Amino acid sequence: MENPNSTLSLAVVSGKGGVGKTSISLNIAYALYDAYQKVLIIDCDLGLANLDVMLGLSPSSTLQDLLQDDIEAKDVVLPIEENGFDLLPAASGVAELVDMDDELREKFFQKLRDITKEYHFIILDVGAGISETVLDFASMVQARLVIITPEPTSLTDGYALIKVLKTQKNVLNFNIIVNQADNKQQAETTFERLSIACKNFIEVTPHLMGFVHTDTAASDAIRSQKPLLRNSPNAKASQDIKKIAESLINLRTQQKELLTKITPLKDNN
Repeated sequence: MENPNSTLSLAVVSGKGGVGKTSISLNIAYALYDAYQKVLIIDCDLGLANLDVMLGLSPSSTLQDLLQDDIEAKDVVLPIEENGFDLLPAASGVAELVDMDDELREKFFQKLRDITKEYHFIILDVGAGISETVLDFASMVQARLVIITPEPTSLTDGYALIKVLKTQKNVLNFNIIVNQADNKQQAETTFERLSIACKNFIEVTPHLMGFVHTDTAASDAIRSQKPLLRNSPNAKASQDIKKIAESLINLRTQQKELLTKITPLKDNN
């Protein structure tokens, strides 16, 4: 396995919940790992842990522990697979993680930065919506994957998230994944609607990273508390996610020289 000398950090975000964001985050991580990439996935839905539940795990340490002075991120990392697939799990029902003040938030983020260079990819599974913590996570990475579905409310909320990130955080690059699409044509039509609104009203040109078919195998995997790529590796949705992972590997390769010069999780201050 190649030693990481550059890290591509990704925030997986959505304007609304229920669009499959966490499932896509987890399965992209597995697809990257299967392609011999070292991956750290961080459950950044602070206070509402989901990734450990989807994996059927009960971690003894979580991101909540990073609020303690003597705990570092490496102390909380949970190996998921051998040789390069790790999880930083969140906690459930912990208000102090959601309501961090600026000083505590920066201390928390710095601990995350300390571990990032050890991986090819850092994936932040960020909570839905436009809270300050969501905006901070989404703006401190090198690339964003915005998950939408063909539902009108998903498009509206996805546009709102992009607009707020541009106007408040000066974020300009967005990669779109259309989930729960019946076919390629529906996915492209959905993306085009979002793209037209972004170009016309906020002068942002999003990029279509890929789409994922509606697939009963995805919901079956969630109920089984197993990743889709392990539960049904040959399913349509699994093949779609593998294609997205290939595109992300290509993106990292194209930007490798640049990535060596910048920190994976930048300081927003």
